[in-house]
Amino acid sequence: MKNEGLDDVIAFLAVAREQSFTRAAAKLGVSRSALSHSLRGLEARLGVRLLARTTRNVSPTEAGEGLIQSVGHKFEEIEVELESLRQSRAKPAGTIRIAATEYASDSTLLPKLSGFLAQYPDVRVEIVIDYGLTNIVAERFDAGVRWGEQLAKDMIAVRIGPDMRMAVVGAPSYFAAHPLPKKPQDLMDHNCINLRLPTHGNTYPWEFEKGKRKVNVRVEGQMTFNSSPQLMNAALHGLGLAYVPEGMAMPHIESGRLHRVLDDWCPLSSGYHLYYPSRRQTSPAFALLVEALRYRKA
Repeated sequence: MKNEGLDDVIAFLAVAREQSFTRAAAKLGVSRSALSHSLRGLEARLGVRLLARTTRNVSPTEAGEGLIQSVGHKFEEIEVELESLRQSRAKPAGTIRIAATEYASDSTLLPKLSGFLAQYPDVRVEIVIDYGLTNIVAERFDAGVRWGEQLAKDMIAVRIGPDMRMAVVGAPSYFAAHPLPKKPQDLMDHNCINLRLPTHGNTYPWEFEKGKRKVNVRVEGQMTFNSSPQLMNAALHGLGLAYVPEGMAMPHIESGRLHRVLDDWCPLSSGYHLYYPSRRQTSPAFALLVEALRYRKA
């Protein structure tokens, strides 16, 4: 492909990412008409439509998505490498975007970021609260945080927190009217507060383990939320049983505002991990952040 062909691919990727000719043109420093001409020329040479255009937005076609998946990351690697070279001549700088749940952010990221950001004032960190197991590559995040190290192919996982476990909790007022569950299957007779995963649309199954036995329970109840703090608040108001990280519930358990059940079915498991693409050429700022977040036993 000639040089102008490469320029046209770069233009296409910019429009696909921004989902707007106007924003992409501003980012590339060209006129909107020049950008439209470039995209029409690329589609004509390839013989396929890459973008579906409407009066309100623009999005990749199936062929466009295929082109993004096959070559998009290669151009990103070039961009990152050039940025890395620029930053190597100066102090670490730039914006790092991380997808994480609220509890992961509050319990694990923020305590370590305070010292890191004070040390590197030109580095910015954007944390997006996400319960949907978002594709961080497609959504242009630098990294994500998940519980455990079982991640998708081509991902690097760095442990950033200690072992953790979940807790099933309810308020004294709830248990005054309901019997204590003795085994996970008993939850089917309880009013349980569900967490819905936005990306998949399903509610999160409650996962239990005892010895070699593993049980996943799809609970039912009157309340459903899309974040853990709301689950906790609903449980505190006696609206049902909640399944939340132990560290989130412990202050309320110790104060007597919540009671814990099925403790023996909630074993320790691998804690939070920062994950990012293995093919990513890390910038100095990102490499320093990974080291600052890395979990080290006391």
